[in-house]
Amino acid sequence: MSAPLIEVSHLRKRYGESVVVDDVSFLIAPGECLGVIGPNGAGKTTTIRMALGLATPDAGEVAYTLDGTRLTMPQDALAIKARLGVVSQFDTLDPDFNLAENLLVYGRYFGMKSADIRARIPQLLDFAALSHKAEAKPGELSGGMKRRLSLARALVNDPQLLLLDEPTTGLDPQARHLMWERLQLLLQQGKSILLTTHFMDEAERLCHRLLVLDHGRKIAEGKPRDLIAEHLEPDVVEVYGVGALALASDAGLAALAARVEVSGETVFFYTAQARPLLAALEAHPQLRTLHRPANLEDLFLKLTGRQIREEG
Repeated sequence: MSAPLIEVSHLRKRYGESVVVDDVSFLIAPGECLGVIGPNGAGKTTTIRMALGLATPDAGEVAYTLDGTRLTMPQDALAIKARLGVVSQFDTLDPDFNLAENLLVYGRYFGMKSADIRARIPQLLDFAALSHKAEAKPGELSGGMKRRLSLARALVNDPQLLLLDEPTTGLDPQARHLMWERLQLLLQQGKSILLTTHFMDEAERLCHRLLVLDHGRKIAEGKPRDLIAEHLEPDVVEVYGVGALALASDAGLAALAARVEVSGETVFFYTAQARPLLAALEAHPQLRTLHRPANLEDLFLKLTGRQIREEG
């Protein structure tokens, strides 16, 4: 087996009295996408910052194996960053330069020769589906175009590993799907990706494995479908409409489900045998039902809870 591209061991980080990352370990193999999910304040961004050398862990180690050489943060930060690509949550494009100039200037940060960067610009813009916008400035682009340009910029140094912090936040469905298509192409080309996201469909679509964080700790890790099978019943029946909430305390219906949860005006029945439950619900024709397989969102809510957590 190939050595892991990145190996994170027992990371800890404290700010004041608050432990924001608590004994977190993971690795990423070449060509793998690892998704990091968790509610606000779970420690996702701090973990990414330590992986990038932007924050120093109080304990633990971040080690990379790049081109056969083992490097560690923060001692080898410059050598590591030269082989990484980063797309942050926020737009950091230079508004004064056009798209081609943004790529040129960014490539110079890595010490690349202008001629080498210019040779890569057409293929990077083509990859981002932005060839027709080479002379435009970022302010003239849609949100989806800006995110694709940020991704193209992160590829200017031909990195082995991409660190993407919520790369599709704020995009409409069409723009998200195009971004997913581009990320899947990169995985097919052998790139590795560390991805944080709040979109469970994104995580299930792109990630080979998932790391679930909550309160700074790792609470689950594995392949998406394996985690769903391990933690959840296979079927979910959602019931909503006037009078639906009363069904949550109906002993007869509860006996047909392994678990019953309420969120807002919807009752969720989790079961291994949906047919008897659906038959019993026919006695309530005024209510609407949705029968579906359990998914990553159900997993996320079971492991981290349904209560909203505010930023900060």
